[in-house]
This record gives sequence, structure tokens and C-alpha cells, in this order.
Amino acid sequence: MKRIGSVVLILCAGLVSVAWGQKPACKFSPFWAEFHKENMERWNKCEKVLNIRNAGKLSLKWSYFSGAIVYSSPAVANGVVYVGSQDNNVYALNAKTGAEMWSYTTGSYVASSPAVANGAVYVGSFDGNVYALDASTGGKLWNYTSAGYVASSPAAADGVVYVGSDDNNVYALNATTGAKLWSYATGNIVYSSPAVANGVVYVGSQDDNVYALNAKTGAKLWSYTTGALVNSSPAVVNGVVYVGSDDNNVYALDASTGDLLWTFLTDYRVSSSPAVANGVVYIGSWDGNIYALNAKTGAKLWSYATGNIVYSSPAVADGVVYVGSQDDNLYALNASTGGLLWSYATHGDVDSPAVSNGMVYVGSFDGDVYAFGLKKGRE
Repeated sequence: MKRIGSVVLILCAGLVSVAWGQKPACKFSPFWAEFHKENMERWNKCEKVLNIRNAGKLSLKWSYFSGAIVYSSPAVANGVVYVGSQDNNVYALNAKTGAEMWSYTTGSYVASSPAVANGAVYVGSFDGNVYALDASTGGKLWNYTSAGYVASSPAAADGVVYVGSDDNNVYALNATTGAKLWSYATGNIVYSSPAVANGVVYVGSQDDNVYALNAKTGAKLWSYTTGALVNSSPAVVNGVVYVGSDDNNVYALDASTGDLLWTFLTDYRVSSSPAVANGVVYIGSWDGNIYALNAKTGAKLWSYATGNIVYSSPAVADGVVYVGSQDDNLYALNASTGGLLWSYATHGDVDSPAVSNGMVYVGSFDGDVYAFGLKKGRE
């Protein structure tokens, strides 16, 4: 696979323009309401508590045992953590205490990460359904049945829920009623979570392609073929689509045309979904590393080696990258240097974290949902 722009490594720290001291204006919610964060970047621009000076002082605030593997990435909104478990349930937990507020039982595993919008929680299940649940009570508002399991994490935008399915389709559903607005058939399973930006839905498929679809009609605008499965969920920033592939590469594609801008080759599969912040792409690889890449060129800025596969998708907030690994640890890394600020060992693989209002939330294969924060007086 030809690589463009990734063969030139920028090793001089003086050339790295990551201005974390200059906080961007916060035009987004402080919540982490869906897998992508609502800005499609997995970057919480509104985090005002945790930063590179105090992330090393994080401590466990609470944990909640769900009863089975937690592969789902938490969504956080209005003081509640929403998360799925392979015990077939969707849980709503008090964000401060971890107390269970409600649970809803589906017909199978819930590996999908919830999306919260307009008082509803949208989530997929291996029973083939996409569910809309009342965010306050857990009562079912509607469900839509696809022909395969739904491990894709929904994205909610402009009154529409977008999600993929094992039946090879990408669906657009009315967020209020669950009625199907359109579907688009790819050539294989859609595990990737759709990203919605500027009227376009971007999504990967196990048919090796990245797709751009018209958000209103589902018409294909373009597709780009990688060398293997695309389970990674795209990030869309400043007219560029960033996504990983099981062909070991990270791709940057022109969001309007699908033209290749650059690739970066890792040593193994890239099923992690990228986070993009301050001109840097952060992504994990099955080679055990977290990578920071220049968003314009794909040049490697730094890498951090964990002890095992990283399919966890990083979350970025105020100069810190939070990411899990199959070495059972959650890591907090300096976003500018890759230096280790903090880590916490669970008893199972750690998936994709969410950061909101001074707290870090993450699920583990040990069955627990964890919440970390600062002790009083240590901010």
C-alpha cells in the first residue's frame, strides 16, 4: 500500500504546534452525549477541570458491576451515564455516585455505545434492534428491527438517528418515531459508527470501504476502498475524514471528494476510531501503540507503547489523551508529548472512555463501569 506524507517523520519538538495553553472557544456541550462526542472529533473542548497539571491525581470515584463484559463506550448527559453491557442491558447510572437509576433489558448483548439527544437514549443490540429509550425513566419509546445484530453506535443529528447493522446496511431512522427514512446497502457488515457533518454521513464497512452518503436521501456521494475491513469510525474535521483500517493504515480523505490525502502505516490493524484535536490525530493500533499524527501531513509526532492491543478509541480533553488497552489499563497521556500522566489497572480489557465535567468514564471486560475524578482540594 502506497503511503503519502507518512514517510516523513517530524521529530523536532519545536515544530509541533499543539497550543494546549490556548483553550478554544467552547461552542459545544460539556457533555459526552454519543460515541463521537457531538463534534465528530472525540474531543471535549468544554472540559474545564481535568488538564495536564492534575490528570496525574485522578482517583477512582466509583465503579458499577453490570454482570458481564462492558464493550459499550459510555455516553454522559445531564448528570447521567448511559452504557450497555453484554448482560443484555442498557444502564443509566448517577454520574456522581454510580447508583443505578434504571436499566432496560434487550434480547441480547449491548456492545453499541448509546447516543443521547432530545430526552431519548438511542442504542443498538445484538438482538437486531435499534432502541429509543426515555432518558429519564428507561421506558421504551420505539424500536426498529434490522435483519442483523446492531453493534454500531448510533449518531443522532437533526431529528435523525444514523446507525449500521450486521445486515450490511446503514440506516436513517426518524428520531421521534423510529420510522425508516432510508437505508444504504454496503457489501458487508457495518460495525463502524456513522459520523454526520455538513449534511453528509461518513461510515466504514467490512467490505473494505469508507462511504460518504447524502444525509437526507442516503445517496452515495463517494466511496474509498482500503485494503481490509473498516471497523473504525470516522472523525470529520476541517473538511477531512480520518479513519483506520484493518490493513494497518490510518487514512486521511478529502471529505468532499474522497480523494486520498495521506496514509500512515502502523504495524497491525487499526480498528480504533480517531480523536482529532488542535491539528493532531490520536489513534490506537493492534500493535499496542497510541499514535499522534500531524493532521495535515500524517507525520508521526509521537507514539506511546502499551502492553497489548489498542482498539480503544481515544478521548481528548484539555491537553490530555485518555485511552484504554487490552493490557487492562486506562491511560492518561500528555497530548503534546505522549508522556504518561496516569494509569489505572482494571481486571479486563479497557474500551473507549468519555470525559465530562471533570470525570472520566469507561467500561472494562471485567464487567465494571469505572468513574475517575479528582479528590476535593486537588484540582
